[in-house]
Amino acid sequence: MPTLNVQLFEGRSDEEKRQYAEALTEASVKVLGCDASAVDILFQDVKKSDWATGGVLWSDAK
Repeated sequence: MPTLNVQLFEGRSDEEKRQYAEALTEASVKVLGCDASAVDILFQDVKKSDWATGGVLWSDAK
């Protein structure tokens, strides 16, 4: 049973998450050979001020 943890900047719509969940589930079934009902996906919305790349907060990026 795969459990996928997906972190995204906040602001994605439920429809975007729904479509992404369907695509990730489909890929998991295809590659891992598991049943779709075994795939769990957890979405975590992250503020840009709580994410940094290269020492720079995304909220500060230009």
